[in-house]
Amino acid sequence: MATSGSDPDSDVVPTGRGFFTRLSGFAANGLRYWEPRRVIYNGVLAVVVLLHFLGAWPGSREKLSFDLALGIFFLAVLANVAYCAAYLADLFVQFAGLHEAWRRGRIILLTVGILFAATITHFFAKGIFGG
Repeated sequence: MATSGSDPDSDVVPTGRGFFTRLSGFAANGLRYWEPRRVIYNGVLAVVVLLHFLGAWPGSREKLSFDLALGIFFLAVLANVAYCAAYLADLFVQFAGLHEAWRRGRIILLTVGILFAATITHFFAKGIFGG
């Protein structure tokens, strides 16, 4: 297996001929890239919710409940499931052999995905807290 050091943006191109050998290498490459960035994704979504919560203060304080916490937890889990859609695109492009182009494509996919998720979060938070 050819590696380019410990840089998560570097390509790790599996050299085996078997499908599962390649899949394993591509999946490992995707994990090294996407999982550290999940923290950024969740942070942006948390900031959106917090801004709506603070923007609707003091009315938002009255809406705090255990059920609301469970609902927000459920939505956070769904947001993280949606984040996993990046893996499908990532594997597809890696199998296509577009490793160099994908270095730029990954950051574009990450940015668009965060913006899209933040937009959806905005509407949910607005519905929950008002404003």
